[in-house]
Amino acid sequence: MAEQQVPEERKPPSDEARSAFAAPDGVEQPGPPEEDAPTSEFALPAGVPEPEPVVEQPVSAFAPPLTYSAREAPPAMVTTAGLPLVRLSKDAPWQDRMRTMLRMPVGERPVPETAPKADEAGPAVPRVLDLTLRIGELLLAGGEGAEDVEAAMFAICRSYGLDRCEPTVTFTLLSITHQPSLVDDPVTANRTVRRRGTDYTRLAAVHRLVTDMTSPDHDVTLEEAYRRLAEIRRNRHPYPGWVLTTAAGGLAGAASVLVGGGVTVFLVAAAGAILGDRLAWLCAARGLPEFYQFVVAAMPPAAMGVALSLLGWDLRPSAVITGGLFALIPGRALVAAVQDGLTGFYITASARLLEVTYFFVAIVIGVLTVLYGGLQVDAKLNPEGALSPIERPIVQTLASMALCLTFAVLLQQERSTVWIATVNGGIAWVIYASIAVTAKGSPIMATAVAAGLVGLFGQLVARYRNTSALPYVTAAIGPLLPGSATYFGVLAIAQNHRDQGLANIAKAAALAMAIAIGVNLGSEMSRMFLKAPGAARKAAKRTRGF
Repeated sequence: MAEQQVPEERKPPSDEARSAFAAPDGVEQPGPPEEDAPTSEFALPAGVPEPEPVVEQPVSAFAPPLTYSAREAPPAMVTTAGLPLVRLSKDAPWQDRMRTMLRMPVGERPVPETAPKADEAGPAVPRVLDLTLRIGELLLAGGEGAEDVEAAMFAICRSYGLDRCEPTVTFTLLSITHQPSLVDDPVTANRTVRRRGTDYTRLAAVHRLVTDMTSPDHDVTLEEAYRRLAEIRRNRHPYPGWVLTTAAGGLAGAASVLVGGGVTVFLVAAAGAILGDRLAWLCAARGLPEFYQFVVAAMPPAAMGVALSLLGWDLRPSAVITGGLFALIPGRALVAAVQDGLTGFYITASARLLEVTYFFVAIVIGVLTVLYGGLQVDAKLNPEGALSPIERPIVQTLASMALCLTFAVLLQQERSTVWIATVNGGIAWVIYASIAVTAKGSPIMATAVAAGLVGLFGQLVARYRNTSALPYVTAAIGPLLPGSATYFGVLAIAQNHRDQGLANIAKAAALAMAIAIGVNLGSEMSRMFLKAPGAARKAAKRTRGF
């Protein structure tokens, strides 16, 4: 029997054995390519010369592409958000122009239109930053708002050709950073503000220096700027010490007349304020902090009021004590604190408000200590005196103007600005009395309206003179300060009427906030509706909680 053949099991041919791209039968297979001279479909054809090798240069991610030409580039007329760029007019004050630029993103700020005011090489960057910090220190120590200080620092840097600068202002520290380009290392300098003083004459001189440095009509070199800054620092105060002490007494006396006192009350209140001022100077000479200086300064006016009540004279002790408080309430620091908070400088605003709180607590401690001692000896202090104000329009208007006059002297203002602040304060008091007394309106609303007009008028005068608005605003809010509410709140606490006392203290705080917000609102209204062409100010967008 023949063997049956079994088909041989063979592995199916792989793809390498047969392929759709294999050459057909009878066609010679091409040889393998030479390894030394490989070919490619991207190789140059025969006869075409090879290009020269390109040497790779180190590049940056911020470098423009090779096809970019700055000469043929289209003008950047819109921002990254699709909004038209702000054109800054040279006719606008430098304060408005610099505030506008500070509120713009760095990439959207226009380049300086003027060449640096120095030789072709330009001044040394560290010296420009040092000068900027020294000027900013004087402005911040003089009570200027954080936004105004940043605007001045930014204007100084741009006047010397340093357009890529970022100033930063806090309560005690100034810093500024300059970055020449996006790929260069930044240069940063800072300065600490340790001493503060109230001298609006010096503040006005610094503003004039910054105005000359930023004006195209003046060519202020770096050396000349340093020389003028040194002269400003060396200048003596415009008023001697005895004038300041007399002004403190006059302020307290005028405030006592404003709340219903007579000639005798004026003299007693002035004597108490002068004694408190001298004691505060003695404490300052001994190196005591300002907190204790305020405690000591608040005691003599309160002691004078207690003495009048013990003597049984038919006078108003509350007017004496209230007049002494008018000279101590830190209205200047409060306005600056609220202004910084409303413009977005929350750290500086918090520090200023904490400073105001400390001073206010010091005043309360000084007055409360004396009142508590007076009650122990049966002093007749009537808190109902606040409910029976005496209406004397002409006398009170003159008293309010005298209060503003003495307040301006205490602030070391220039003599040419004293009368403007005096008139501004008198008008503010007339408006307040018309709403709160004649029309029986809310005192808080009347205070806010009067303070708003003070800020508006002061800002207009400052724009006309191209200087700071503080000399025209700070002294003018003197008649609006909450001296009476503070005193009656402290008296109620001393008499163990804590609910009534806290209510009066809260009223005093509300009046103080109304003053500060009104002043800031008046200033913003002047910039919003009476701005020069091209001096618009972009504010930060509201986050709406997200």
